Amino acid sequence: MIERLKENEKLNVEEILKDLDKYEPKWRGWHWREPYEEGKVGEFTYHEISKPLKNSQPLPAARSFQGIDPQPRAVITTEIASGRFEDDLRRMRMAAWHGADHLMVIRTAGQSHYDGLIEGTPEGIGGVPITRKEVRATRKAIDLLEEEVGRKINFHSYVSGVAGPDIAVMFAEEGVNGAHQDPQYNVLYRNINMYRSFVDAAVAKRIMVWADMLQIDGAHNANATAMKGYNVMPELMVQHAINSKFSEMIGMKPENISLSTVPPTSAPAPCMRYDLPYAVALRQLFDRYKMRAQMNTKYIESCEREATVGHAFNLLISELTSVDIQSTITPDEGRNVPWHYNNIHAINTAKQSLIAMDGLMDMIELKKTGYLPEKVRELKERAVLFLEEMIEVGGYFKAVDSGFFIDSGLYPERNGDGIARKMEGGDAVGTIVKREEDYFAPVCAHFGYNNVPKEYKKPCDAIGKCTLCDHSKIKYIDELDENDNVFKRMEKVKEDGTIVPEVQWAKDGYLKVTLCIPENEQISEAAALEIGKRMNLKDVEIIHKQVLQKSEATLVEIKGVCDFKPVRRDELTLPRRRKTLSPEVMRDYVKEHPIKVVAATVGEDEHSVGLREIIDIKHGGVERFGIEAIYLGTSCPVEKLVDAAIESKAQAILCSTIITHNDVHTKNMQKLNDLCVEKGVRDKLILVSGGTQVTDEIAKGHGMDVGFGRGSNGTDVASFIIKKLMGLNPDEEE
Repeated sequence: MIERLKENEKLNVEEILKDLDKYEPKWRGWHWREPYEEGKVGEFTYHEISKPLKNSQPLPAARSFQGIDPQPRAVITTEIASGRFEDDLRRMRMAAWHGADHLMVIRTAGQSHYDGLIEGTPEGIGGVPITRKEVRATRKAIDLLEEEVGRKINFHSYVSGVAGPDIAVMFAEEGVNGAHQDPQYNVLYRNINMYRSFVDAAVAKRIMVWADMLQIDGAHNANATAMKGYNVMPELMVQHAINSKFSEMIGMKPENISLSTVPPTSAPAPCMRYDLPYAVALRQLFDRYKMRAQMNTKYIESCEREATVGHAFNLLISELTSVDIQSTITPDEGRNVPWHYNNIHAINTAKQSLIAMDGLMDMIELKKTGYLPEKVRELKERAVLFLEEMIEVGGYFKAVDSGFFIDSGLYPERNGDGIARKMEGGDAVGTIVKREEDYFAPVCAHFGYNNVPKEYKKPCDAIGKCTLCDHSKIKYIDELDENDNVFKRMEKVKEDGTIVPEVQWAKDGYLKVTLCIPENEQISEAAALEIGKRMNLKDVEIIHKQVLQKSEATLVEIKGVCDFKPVRRDELTLPRRRKTLSPEVMRDYVKEHPIKVVAATVGEDEHSVGLREIIDIKHGGVERFGIEAIYLGTSCPVEKLVDAAIESKAQAILCSTIITHNDVHTKNMQKLNDLCVEKGVRDKLILVSGGTQVTDEIAKGHGMDVGFGRGSNGTDVASFIIKKLMGLNPDEEE
């Protein structure tokens, strides 16, 4: 049994799979982020953040702000659909470290048409089959993630399809915290008989009420499906209204009802003039419910940059109109199974944007007159008129039968391209059975008529508790398919000391290569595929291309599988990483003990950029810690460098050497050391050498105290110098 995770050790899926038959969920219900009223993180004061995490991975720019990682107020979703739950667990851990606390597993579309639970852990196509074992293992893994990052994490999937009530029971039993549930989704997009769908939804929603689960609806599918999604805004509000009111009538608390809000347009449309009024109208009409904001997948093509920019604009709307849950569709949604790192990119886009806009509404406000409020009123009026006509024609079922929904005309206009479903048609038609007068179900979460005998305080007293009250009564089934199961998949990628790149599944071997080819689109496409093959990639595919100019160049991104001998972990030479002092410690030391360095590019070397970045405050160089740097320029004689250090009473010399022909870089380092010895100042000066071909070993072998190569920065150099002056071990490793 894993008691807790260790951040420097991989998640052990095999350990999680052990003793699953004995596992019980630790908590039920939904967890909202807790406001951090103190508001102080690092040197900044925030106005809309939540409590910080115990362990997290901050945004890349955090290195300039003491590594702070403030968390937005909204719950952050990541949507995972690899098709293999065992790999999803690892992806969830990455997501949790970046701040996600709503882990939403997209189930395979085929499950909508199963009429009961499936068992085991088969591999899904376009999602994960939601089986008890997968759910239980996931919730168990999330228990460990919660302990590791220091925050409760919500687990979410879908209660829909013909087996919806069965899935709802299993979710309630296994501690699932939230679910999509909307009978209209079944009717419109899965062609499940409308009567059956609403009866099933009533049963499923009642079970969700017992488990205090959050419900998210599926109305957003309308503007992703309609030919002109921006025209179905009134219908979207009608769908939200139907599902939300239906849920309340069944007993769901308004605070457990969340609308899945999706902006109806994207650039190059003038999206803010459509999306912002729609968001405001939703908040005004449905102010009793929660809002879950999501990107519109309809407009996500294969370009990650375009998708990320669209995501950022959507996040602006979230900030302007409030959001309780911020979903993060991956930027590669339009081209393949979402990749590990794109899940993280999407989470970071949300975190970066929401934190950047912290306190925005303290400085601006939405206009109360003019276009915005007028458009908001128009949308609400159209939605009310839609509802009224629906009632006039005989109700929702009749309206669906008549093709009212997903019609791309802006209501009351209609283009006749809506989805029409027959009232007496669809999957599971004619399967509703009326309950007898003596019907009795000995279960606690139950919708509708139940003739409970008077001698029982609660229905399940008749059987000595139901599975909702006694988890040990659940019949746990491990695996049914001897070939398609988690153990078989994990055996193929068993840990053997090799390192293989991956983006979707363990050791899938996929690489992405970006190429700019100076030809037209057709030639560039063919050339990119051939280049991939010559790089020894198998199964080469083009995943994105963009014409930069019809005759000048085309950007092409390809993916392929590595076809070379795997790298072995025990064959690698690991780079050393020195432990650096914190910026505060370094600045405080320099205040009390002023430090001066002289720096130059030596010999006949005219390179200056690298050394300037090590020095200049603008680039995070040594100057940012208060160190005075005397820069002598390029092609500086070694003698001049040493004399300047002696005259200025510097404590260190920074010697940059890029040119390496005839080993001139090592000769200059040795000359610098020898000259300092000759002048009797070697023990008074810290000699630092750097360059693209310099290593610590080479530098020390030629008289230097330290060498810094590629990827080094001013913090590394300053920390080494200050540690040396403080009498600490400057080579201490992390």
